[in-house]
Amino acid sequence: MKPLSKSDYTTGMECPGHLWMKYHDKENIPPHSPGVLRRFEQGKIVGQLAKKIFLEGIDIPEKPYEENLRKTKEFLPKRKVLFEAALQVDNMYARADILVPVGKDEWDIIEVKSSSKIKKEHHWDLSFQLYVYRKAGLKIRKCFLLLLNNQYVRDEKIDVHKLFVREDLTEDVEELQSEVPKNIEFLWKIIDSSTFPNTAEKNYCTIPKDCLVKGECWGFLPENHVFHLYNSRKSMKLFEQGIHALKDVPDDVLSNEQQVIQLKCEKSGEVYLEKTKITKFLDGIQEPACHLDFETCSFAVPEFNGTRPYQRLPFQFSLHVIDKNKKKHFEYLHDGKDDPRPSFLKALKEMLPTKGSVVVYSQGFEGSVLKELARDFPEYAGRVNSVLKRIVDLREPFKNFWYYNPTQHGSASIKKVLPAMTGKGYEGMEIADGECASIAYVDLNFGTMTAERKAKTRRDLLQYCCLDTEAMIWIVEKLRTIN
Repeated sequence: MKPLSKSDYTTGMECPGHLWMKYHDKENIPPHSPGVLRRFEQGKIVGQLAKKIFLEGIDIPEKPYEENLRKTKEFLPKRKVLFEAALQVDNMYARADILVPVGKDEWDIIEVKSSSKIKKEHHWDLSFQLYVYRKAGLKIRKCFLLLLNNQYVRDEKIDVHKLFVREDLTEDVEELQSEVPKNIEFLWKIIDSSTFPNTAEKNYCTIPKDCLVKGECWGFLPENHVFHLYNSRKSMKLFEQGIHALKDVPDDVLSNEQQVIQLKCEKSGEVYLEKTKITKFLDGIQEPACHLDFETCSFAVPEFNGTRPYQRLPFQFSLHVIDKNKKKHFEYLHDGKDDPRPSFLKALKEMLPTKGSVVVYSQGFEGSVLKELARDFPEYAGRVNSVLKRIVDLREPFKNFWYYNPTQHGSASIKKVLPAMTGKGYEGMEIADGECASIAYVDLNFGTMTAERKAKTRRDLLQYCCLDTEAMIWIVEKLRTIN
């Protein structure tokens, strides 16, 4: 059987069921989403840039792993910085991103991550590496994380020394050392078992969770389950008490008005309306009513001057304007490898009326992106700030449960509200969410598509963004009709 790797260790700590399937039923593990695959690609780019901090480092090929082990043993005595150095002991295998010699015979482990924040799994990752390296006889002094500096602003060429920040996790990782052998023993029992572990009932994870094998662990739940309870921290506790169906949640555990409304609708199957509040909200939409939605992309390593890691860069918008029962549609999609923001702002200034409400769905997103644009492009600040003052958030009636349909399953997302109200949705579309739109845009402008494929991708992007603003119009119309 293959040795337990640090990837296996972190996978098992997050989800024992996922680890079991890696060893016993790998072919039935669902594929990663396009968004996750894109993050993997970004991570590789970050990893390669991190190596440039250590110009005299020796790069050891990762595969085949037997050769990786042999090369590591060959280069360790040279006391040079090593990339991807691996050691194996007691059927455990660990490979450090960067191994740095310190003093006469000690080493520092540096783990490179494409995130800008320390996460729980980073502690698991480093604690396993430290345990294996020491058990193999290596003297480890300190353990570091090399993270992206989210305050770094690109100026011409990337400055790798400013792009990264180094976090010392040695103390935290040392404290975890006594737990590592116990965790390894537990994970080997999971692997050695012939049956899938009962992870759900043993509270190894919660719902919802972005996990490839979630369906294996939680597929037994009813369609309307307790984890749909709006904004609840009690769902797991209720589940542990044997309450799986939302309709079975006791009234005395409900902690806010939205939950009371949700449970009432779940039991009755009826839609809830607060007509007075909805009427007041609708009366606040002034014509010309400008229904606006835009899409953004981001890069782990800043692609353009004046941008930061993972800064959201708007590249497209759709605008539906309603004025005196007449509807006009405007749209923009950036084309090219340059920074999309200047042309985005220019097009928005030309197409967006200077008066009337600017209707968006989820003000937090559009508002924060617009504020960043005003900061980075002061010549447009006046116009952008005018837009910010006119924003009406269409999510408000649904977030506050002035309207609630039990088919929303506790969500105020437009992807849930639209079909609940109108029966329409995003099914069958090539691009059906913002993450896919972002990936498609990057592939369109930075990839190697054929002309035919480019034309189709542009059509798909325009169709998706257009539907977002059309959906807002349909929702407003439905609110007026039912009210």
